[in-house]
Amino acid sequence: MAVAEVGPVVDAARAEPFESPGAYEEAIAEIRAAATTYYSGSELRMDDATYDALIARVAATEAAHPEWKAEDTPTEVVAAGAGVIGDIEHSSPMLSLDNVFDEETLRRWGARLERLLGRPAGGYTVEPKIDGLAIAARYVDGALTLVATRGDGRAGEDVTGQARRAVGLPARLAEPVTVEIRGEVFMTDADFVEANRLRTGQGEPAFAHPRSAAAGTLRAVDRAYDAPLSFLAYAVQRPEGGDSEPVPHSAAMARLSELGVATTATSSAGMPLCASLDEVLAAVATLEARRGELGFGVDGAVIKADLPADREQAGFSSRAPRWGIAYKFPADTRTTRLLGIEVQVGRTGIITPVAVLEPVVVSGVTVTSATLHNFDDLARRNVRVGDTVFVRRAGDVIPEITGAKLDDRPADSVAFEPPAVCPRCDGEIDRSQKRWRCTRGRACGAHESLAYYTARDSMDIEGLGDKIINMLVAAGLVTDPADLYDLEVATLVGLDRMGEVSAGKLVANIEASKQRPLSRVLTGLGVRMTGRSISRRLARHFGTMAALTAATAEDLQRVDGIGPERAVTIAAELAELAPVIAKLTERGVNMTEPGSPALEAPAVPAGLLPLCKPDGTPMTVVVTGSVPGLTRNEGNEAVETLGGKSSGSVSKRTDLVVVGDGAGSKADKAEQLGVPVLPADRFAALLQAHNTGDADTIRSILEDQALRR
Repeated sequence: MAVAEVGPVVDAARAEPFESPGAYEEAIAEIRAAATTYYSGSELRMDDATYDALIARVAATEAAHPEWKAEDTPTEVVAAGAGVIGDIEHSSPMLSLDNVFDEETLRRWGARLERLLGRPAGGYTVEPKIDGLAIAARYVDGALTLVATRGDGRAGEDVTGQARRAVGLPARLAEPVTVEIRGEVFMTDADFVEANRLRTGQGEPAFAHPRSAAAGTLRAVDRAYDAPLSFLAYAVQRPEGGDSEPVPHSAAMARLSELGVATTATSSAGMPLCASLDEVLAAVATLEARRGELGFGVDGAVIKADLPADREQAGFSSRAPRWGIAYKFPADTRTTRLLGIEVQVGRTGIITPVAVLEPVVVSGVTVTSATLHNFDDLARRNVRVGDTVFVRRAGDVIPEITGAKLDDRPADSVAFEPPAVCPRCDGEIDRSQKRWRCTRGRACGAHESLAYYTARDSMDIEGLGDKIINMLVAAGLVTDPADLYDLEVATLVGLDRMGEVSAGKLVANIEASKQRPLSRVLTGLGVRMTGRSISRRLARHFGTMAALTAATAEDLQRVDGIGPERAVTIAAELAELAPVIAKLTERGVNMTEPGSPALEAPAVPAGLLPLCKPDGTPMTVVVTGSVPGLTRNEGNEAVETLGGKSSGSVSKRTDLVVVGDGAGSKADKAEQLGVPVLPADRFAALLQAHNTGDADTIRSILEDQALRR
């Protein structure tokens, strides 16, 4: 019985070791950062497949070069050593499970276990691996008294208040027993839909992912709405610690069900008891085939020895039990209806078909559109508007359509007709390559690229509104941002309603924009998968455009917030933009980021970056209300210029809140949590002192505000 193949090979035995200690250390840093966001309930930093692949390469490197091995390697600690805050000590450590990804590695795990035990006398259980937040719930005389998150495995956060609302975790058991139950708090598909309805009804952005939605809801305090949560138990623990489950696991789950607790065994997935590895593989394959109809996200199967005696004999490694394993599934595939096919024209004139979908949750993310790659690929996949189509997230990142259920195709469906002319400018289409392109190239999208480049949050060129841009493009004077710097007053005066004074002001404003920092140039160029925040991080990390454009995808991943998928996209975008970047450089546009640690002579020594902690890591800073002389975006830019990391929400992990006129609930929350507060005028003074290299003023403000903690 074979289980479906997986995409990436992430088994350490077949993974490629890193070639240098530096690359190994960078991978560990990326793993820890990803684990921190994952276990804190933030937006996911990288997909599971990428995370698993990094872990596997780190493990392979440690096997090949044991002399490089870090003392706190993420291959041997729970949650990859993520710094998760928690002060509720667990009765015994909440360990994670090791992973396998295919039949071969599962059989190897089973063979090792059987060498230790003989064949497990009680067989194996197979249950769903739920993508939620692990918790420990303590009952005393049948009453729920405490719920704590897993945290770092030894201690977690108290989330009793919110956890009481989780369906499946009763406030009182059917009998007055004292027991500790461990399981997952999560959102079902229905929970997620309702949670987003409530959230958007309050004017807040929709949750992006059920796991982060569940984690955020579990930790939420004083929300205006109560998002639904669900719970499934997967283990019983003696409340005083010691051995867990003194009865077989299957019997323990049955007993919990009698007490009124929802368990993995009573879920729609079930928990079959298997006598052999062949039966285990069959159960795993059945669960994988049914994952789309369970009503909640499942990213794998958990296999455990059923008898306590077998578990005791197998024992534990430093980070996981030897008697259990998690079999990770490949990318989730779901079905939904294809509502339409839109044609998009990219910045360089590339013409691409894009599928518009009836919303569907795939691997925990709500998908409403998917790539169709190119028109040849669209024809090959044979999908039509109205079809029921198969959707997956390639590498658990990019949604794509893999085909259609032809038996369900509507009788009146018609094949998609590709455009005869460019849908944006009505120009001719070059069909000589698989990727069709408007023959006008960049000129086709000149208006959009120029409008983005000149916007206030980018190069902030006053006077270049839509009408002027349209006239410049129509007259053939400008096709890309670099052409702006060739404009002269005499040329502009020839345009409709453009006098000499207005033309002179516009040329002066364009000239002045040459002094904007590199981060603004990057924002203006519209590099895909960046935006303002990532552009600032890139500029600060590399310091110069030359260093950035010379960076490899691996180099880019060293920047906070950039994983492998994003790094590849950014590297490709920068290569595509190389001609425009070269033209901008030739015309004297600044290509450096003032204050970047990468530059040889920063205005202020790195040790005096005000928003840097003593160990060199950035402080997490929230700016609320207005800062004198700065827009909201400029306030966030200033945080990063001063060595910090800007954030939009206040939590226990926030290091500082800058409070200006018009500040609201964020200031109140900072006071409740005891987070240090800095008045906006002092923040503006700090920025001014940094920009002028006034180290004495910086020291004075830091001492006055007690920011050096």
